[in-house]
Amino acid sequence: MQTLQRRPFKAAHSAFAMLLLLVSTYMPSQAAPAAQSWVTSWAASPQPTWKGDFALPIRVPPQLWDQTLRQVLHLSLGGQQLRLRISNQYGTQPLNIGATSAAITKDGATIHSAYPVHFGGQRDVTIPAGASAISDPISVAVDNNADITLSMYLPRPTSPDTFHWDGLQTAYIGSGNQVDSLDMQVDSTSTTRMFVSALYVQRNDSAKVVVAFGDSITDGNASSIGRNHRWPDFLASRLAAHNVAVVNAGISGARLLDSGMGENALARFEQDVLAQPGVSSVILMMGINDIGWPGSALAPDKPPVSAKQIITAYQQLISLAHLHQIRIIGATLTPFEGALQGTPMQGYYTAQKEQVRQQVNDWIRSAGEFDGVVDFDALTRDPQQPALFLPRFDSGDHLHPGDVGYQAMAEAVDIQTLLYGPTED
Repeated sequence: MQTLQRRPFKAAHSAFAMLLLLVSTYMPSQAAPAAQSWVTSWAASPQPTWKGDFALPIRVPPQLWDQTLRQVLHLSLGGQQLRLRISNQYGTQPLNIGATSAAITKDGATIHSAYPVHFGGQRDVTIPAGASAISDPISVAVDNNADITLSMYLPRPTSPDTFHWDGLQTAYIGSGNQVDSLDMQVDSTSTTRMFVSALYVQRNDSAKVVVAFGDSITDGNASSIGRNHRWPDFLASRLAAHNVAVVNAGISGARLLDSGMGENALARFEQDVLAQPGVSSVILMMGINDIGWPGSALAPDKPPVSAKQIITAYQQLISLAHLHQIRIIGATLTPFEGALQGTPMQGYYTAQKEQVRQQVNDWIRSAGEFDGVVDFDALTRDPQQPALFLPRFDSGDHLHPGDVGYQAMAEAVDIQTLLYGPTED
């Protein structure tokens, strides 16, 4: 490509050329319009369904057929346009969607005006097994922290093989094609996510994305359904003023080293973190299930996991993030003494497992391999009994925070360290 350069002025140039030069020199130049970009504003990490002999129920209907599925998505950043990602990642057959609409949520299953969603200009779409489809841009502007309702019509017998178990938001199911109906006739409900895996917004600024990558504590388990009280939700409210979106890539039951309720962390990091448009930082909080599951009803035959195994997995994730110029913040593992006592998951906590948690947390704090640390353990533990949750932060199961605990976790994240690095003294 040739570079254009201004040639030196010569006396032989005409007066007209002199005038043009003076005008170009002193006339203020117009600023170039801001570049538009797409960033992820909401996500739900896809999971495969599991067999009925697992300790936890699936909580999805066996099939949808000639029915409309209506789901509410709570965004972090708003934008001028939207795009949806629909996933058939774990399906064994093509996924046929007869029609889709997006709308600003009004209340429950009721919406304001529905906007038709197209895929390659068509209202219907068939997604091959193992694949995803991204919609055409949807011309609707949305504010930060807006609720968007997605409605999909499933005309054929469809098994929801790709889902997100812990949706913590009511989804509505009704007969026939109701995607454009303002007041949906509801036959049943679910608290899982089905098929939808991401929503992107178009921005006219240099927005950033933070991904919260974790397990049920990141997924928001034990927080209030429909209230958006997961700690990534509270963090999103803090960061919206900084033009930063927060994407929740938590999966309840997620582990670093083994698959089960979702794929292991090393297997899904590329899809759930690296592939998110606009990602600049990730907060990693995972490992408590690797410690707690072995010997419980969740993994009765699994041998104990060592701190070294967990740390090695952390080091791999750190390397992957740094290869893509992404900051990675390590979060310490929160207390879990007495976790799930009196439930079928008895044995989740032991004194030996607590020693592993302490070793892992010591490494997170002291090794210096993460780009920063957020000490959720120090925040949430009882000062008098450090292996226990502080009662006011405990949801009651001694493993997950409640709404107050999740809000405190979000407030403990240092924005400077998260986005740019610690301030030098």
